[in-house]
Amino acid sequence: MRRRAPSLLAALLTAFAALLFAAPPASAHTELESSAPKNGSRLAHTPATVRLTFSEPVELADVHVKAAGKQLTLSRGTHGNDAIEVTVPKSAGRDRLALVWQVLDMEDGHPTSGTLSFRLTAKAKAANHAAEAAAAVPEPSEAVHSAWVAVRWAGYLCLALFVGGLAFLALLWPQGAWDRRTRRVLTLSWITGLAASLLAPGLQGAYGAMGTLGDVLRPATYTDLLATEVGIVAACRVLMWVLAAIVLAALLQGGDRAARSPGWRVGTLAVGFGLLRTTSMTGHNSEGTHPGWGAVADLVHLLGVSLWLGGLTLLLLGVLPRRRPEELSSVLSGYSTLAGVSVAAIAAAGAVLTWQVVGSFGALFHTDYGRLLLLKLAVLAAVLLIAQRSRGWVRTRLDIAVLLRGDRATVRPFVHSVAAETGLVLVVLAATSLLVTSAPGR
Repeated sequence: MRRRAPSLLAALLTAFAALLFAAPPASAHTELESSAPKNGSRLAHTPATVRLTFSEPVELADVHVKAAGKQLTLSRGTHGNDAIEVTVPKSAGRDRLALVWQVLDMEDGHPTSGTLSFRLTAKAKAANHAAEAAAAVPEPSEAVHSAWVAVRWAGYLCLALFVGGLAFLALLWPQGAWDRRTRRVLTLSWITGLAASLLAPGLQGAYGAMGTLGDVLRPATYTDLLATEVGIVAACRVLMWVLAAIVLAALLQGGDRAARSPGWRVGTLAVGFGLLRTTSMTGHNSEGTHPGWGAVADLVHLLGVSLWLGGLTLLLLGVLPRRRPEELSSVLSGYSTLAGVSVAAIAAAGAVLTWQVVGSFGALFHTDYGRLLLLKLAVLAAVLLIAQRSRGWVRTRLDIAVLLRGDRATVRPFVHSVAAETGLVLVVLAATSLLVTSAPGR
């Protein structure tokens, strides 16, 4: 197995590079293609309307335009579903008119924004000119974006712990359903996962509307988002977390009997699939020329990470502290195999997603999204090296640890390796949250 690992890694890297070199340019998020009047035009006075034409059809609820910090009125107009008419009040500008626009992508709900600037040639009073020059052009709130990234990270973490933890109990360690630490991990991950699924739509809606943190809990923020496809997916994700409470309650009540029950496993499979699918639908898998492949790859990627991280966490907090020889013998060897399959699935699905979203080898180095993706891949490579060390311990030291009945000194190197692996996977999840909330090609 150790001899085959370098060749397998080389094959995966070769396939990854081939996909990037051969990939067609990926389609980005909804962008502004043109405006009438054109951006940068010199105008005699403030125009009554400005027409914005986007790269694809848009909904009125997904577009927000501000001037001098005030939300402007939008209408459909007569130029097609990809155009929006913006009504501009005369007080919006004197010597310069700045329109800050933001549009949510219809597929994944991620915002794209920009500024249009027009020079008004009519002379303004000196006092008004100074006031206009001092006025700051409103931009999407960085505080809202940071909170959105943090909530997405918490959501990914809780999804992995909950789905991966339940799978770990069902496949490898049913008796762990009675373990106090394991029950706490599953309960806390469910509570936090539900809270994150409730907060994320409000943060996304406030960011898309260029609002503040105070707008997150406003009912209008949720109602506006729920009128879109992204909002419907968010509501379905909340529903899946509510249904997950039934699965968790049955496990906490029935223990290992429930974990071995075919009925409970079928219910867990359905809920787990629902959580994974509704989470993957808000990613970038709709980008590229083959969105169907992106959706499948994103689902496989999330499943692989969940099995890997959920299993690592229960190993670290549940199995290893007990140091029971029979559990070490059966669980560690079984998880080593499961982790190997999960890592292979993550690598394959990640290559497909990179091909879909980045679209070219050069984009990895010339865009912020590509550079962040490279950072994530570098951390992931470090995780794989540590994971290889952990698997080496299982192959060479597990039998000794079992014979010594889980001696602390014998098991300690493996505990440190698993802890380091878990910590770096959390960093990978943080990078994933930043990638999901940013636009490719930028």
